[in-house]
Amino acid sequence: MKKTLLILLILGFSSLGLTAQTKLTGKITDAESGENIIGATVLIKGKLTGTVTDNSGIFELNTGVELPLTLEISYMGFQKTSVEVQSNSPIEVKLIQATELLSEVVFSASKIEETIFESPVSIEKMDIKTIRETPSMSFYEGIQNLKGVELVTSGLTYKQINTRGFNSIGNPRMLQLVDGVDNQTPGLNFAVGNLFGSNDLDMESVELIPGAASALYGPVAFNGVLMMRTKDPFLYQGLSVQAKTGINHVNDSFADPSGVYDFSIRYAKAFNNKFAFKLNASYFTGLDWYATNYEDIDAQTPVESRGDNNPARDALNIYGDEVARTLPGIGRVSRTGYEEKDLMNYDSKGLGFNTSLHYRINENMELVYGYQAGKGRAAYTGSNRFMLNNFVLQQHKLELKGTNFFLRGYLVTENSNDSYNTRALGQHINRTWVRDLNGEVVSSDQADNTWFTRYAAAFGGNIPAVEGGNHGLARSFADEGRMIPGSGDYNAEKDRLIGVQGLDGAGILSQSKFYHAEGQYDFSNQIKVVDVLVGGNFRLYDMFTNGTLYDDLDKDVIIKEGGAFVQVSKRFLNDKLKFTFSERYDKNENFEGRFTPRVSGVFSPSERHSFRSSFQNGFRNPTPGDQYIFLNVGPIIILGGVPSNSEGLNVYENSYTAASVGAFGSAFGQDVGSGTPPPQALMNNMGLLEKSDVDYIKPERISTFEIGYRGLWMDNLSVDLNYYYSRYTDFIINTVVIRPDSEILLDNGDYNPAAAMDILSGNIQAFQLYTNASDVVSSQGATLGLNYLLPRGYSLGVNGTWACFDLMEADPSNIAAFNTPEFRTGVTFGNPELTKRLGFNVAWRWQDAFDWSGTLTQLRPGRIDAYSMVDAQLSYRLPQWKSVVKLGANNLFDNQVYQAYGSPTVGGLYYISLTFDELFR
Repeated sequence: MKKTLLILLILGFSSLGLTAQTKLTGKITDAESGENIIGATVLIKGKLTGTVTDNSGIFELNTGVELPLTLEISYMGFQKTSVEVQSNSPIEVKLIQATELLSEVVFSASKIEETIFESPVSIEKMDIKTIRETPSMSFYEGIQNLKGVELVTSGLTYKQINTRGFNSIGNPRMLQLVDGVDNQTPGLNFAVGNLFGSNDLDMESVELIPGAASALYGPVAFNGVLMMRTKDPFLYQGLSVQAKTGINHVNDSFADPSGVYDFSIRYAKAFNNKFAFKLNASYFTGLDWYATNYEDIDAQTPVESRGDNNPARDALNIYGDEVARTLPGIGRVSRTGYEEKDLMNYDSKGLGFNTSLHYRINENMELVYGYQAGKGRAAYTGSNRFMLNNFVLQQHKLELKGTNFFLRGYLVTENSNDSYNTRALGQHINRTWVRDLNGEVVSSDQADNTWFTRYAAAFGGNIPAVEGGNHGLARSFADEGRMIPGSGDYNAEKDRLIGVQGLDGAGILSQSKFYHAEGQYDFSNQIKVVDVLVGGNFRLYDMFTNGTLYDDLDKDVIIKEGGAFVQVSKRFLNDKLKFTFSERYDKNENFEGRFTPRVSGVFSPSERHSFRSSFQNGFRNPTPGDQYIFLNVGPIIILGGVPSNSEGLNVYENSYTAASVGAFGSAFGQDVGSGTPPPQALMNNMGLLEKSDVDYIKPERISTFEIGYRGLWMDNLSVDLNYYYSRYTDFIINTVVIRPDSEILLDNGDYNPAAAMDILSGNIQAFQLYTNASDVVSSQGATLGLNYLLPRGYSLGVNGTWACFDLMEADPSNIAAFNTPEFRTGVTFGNPELTKRLGFNVAWRWQDAFDWSGTLTQLRPGRIDAYSMVDAQLSYRLPQWKSVVKLGANNLFDNQVYQAYGSPTVGGLYYISLTFDELFR
């Protein structure tokens, strides 16, 4: 019976494609010049079927749709045109050039196609033309020229996109999609820039929604959505090849000028408008930017005493010197660390491959399978400086889509391979060579104690031939036998420790994955009164770190979550006013379900002016790490905040606040020092102890109101103005508590002296817990974008962004770092047809100074100075070869800048590229 049903189903699908075929042909030209238009898109209205014009401007299209039908013809720079087809006679269409300032079609704002003029929220877009003309070396870097966008560089292959503040190098607040697939890595829980994304040759468009979009996209879209679409192999066929070569480190102090190489290839082919496939491959290599900020950031040294001569110096990009002690009669001293450039592998690489197979079941339905694999090396800044070395990400996608629906499922897997923590690496190397006073190398667990013993002996004048009272000589004596970077022993030990995962080494293990299924249906054709869109999704995280990060040696760490939404739209006043209401419900198995509504209105009194306003709620679920991390680092256990992760530990129920334990210990010591017997001193000060009251973790929340205007003036000036106000609460934070072995409270509710004695005797365990702060903060901001079309094909774009953070009455230690300059601005100027073959584009960006706080420095702020950058490109077209030569530069004037405190210094990159597009079409 099952086999019979399967055969009938296959035959049924097959028969859908066996209707009589009509062959449509035609030619598309420029109405003004009469020239053939190559690559114009020709689609049957309401269907998936389409094609593009060839080198002669001619198209051929086979269809089973009965005549008459309507063709929709579009090409960048020209007005979209509809043509009624009554017969299969050849069609001639002349396209009229258009400004395109308000006619761009976007999808992400409402999850349905609409013009940017009708969008209910602020939205930015790069179309295929903008991607081709970007002055940056890659389209992804070009995104930073959109208004409201923050881009932070951690390395050549890793750049992080953010909007509207609370920026970070690893940004779990921004949803990044490639053809609908979430591009985050399952273990890191954020997208590593475009390291595992698509290349320039295959990118068709980029859309960006700044600000919360949880009402449609769920919990990850807390700060916004970056949606990237690749080229359809039915429309973009043939062989495309791109080769880029460049040079960086031109004026660096720590590296000689070095080559950068980027190669991409794409091939796509369609057969009878029924089956199509595409293949993409890319390879990138270059010497990465160096992190060489050696500023002393030791928190226990007064600012005026910090610097190279500070015995307790803790340099920002030197690792191992975080290990410090206060030596009696000497003061605070730190170990000698290793510079990051001797621990990190700066030979940046990226290798990518993807393919997709497309089968049109009929002209209303298409089945797609996609596979993508990426392997890369990149550095990023988190609680430490991490090296993603030979990191592999793979994606499998299966999608069934129609003109008004889609069903999509995908799997994302990762393997961290040889990735490692550079700070841990520096500390562990420091524990492999230390000698005792007899000259014998000690074990790693005794290394730190022995080093400080040597230092104290030398400083105290107890070592022959070493002058006492001299910090430099004492350090030299303690460092005898120190492994020298670049030596054979150093490299061997470095490689060994990278291969050791967990606390005994620097290696990082994650072989985690997640499964995702979602669907959407547009009922607008069935329901005439209002437009209705519904959708939903389900996700399952399957985490595996082999006990190095989670408690998953003998049990699974599985997280399930899902959500559904409905969106209703209605037009009034002769379509001049459009109201849209969205409501979404999400449920994670570890948290209460929550609703996130969005209501918006767009009023367009004319075809040139529109006003918009919206209100929406958003939220962000804690990442799997926030929920389930279980890492015992000796002095403290880092513990994720869901109830099941702490079962049997008695920590939430029975612990003191760390601050009260510190106050109790200090007061007890003073009493005993003044002659009070210890038992009495304990009872005198026990009242200083305070039982902790830490809640289990829950999602962060945001509410945002925004208004905007978009309009066209004098036919060639577009204006886009937007203002928003947001309130945040329940920020995810860490708090430290101390659990004694004894119960804190007696049966009568009084404090237990035995628990206080546990503190003095060391029978305690410290925990760092993930929880939330109830403090409320707000932010507001505005963006202004102007685009002016000048005579003879020149265009000028100007944008500005203002962002303001209000701490209100919140405790700063309970709030995520805003990490955003108050003012940013940018200017673009270009002409793609300066002559018939020559074009250019220039982009200038500036931002003011601000303080950056990150976990690398335990949230202690570091200054990011104001800076500006200029990107530029000059391109020359060779039509007979279907090719373009581009000469360009990122950071043309080699302005050496930090974009995040503790991350590398970014300088100029100068490149030349050669692109062959759609050969053998």
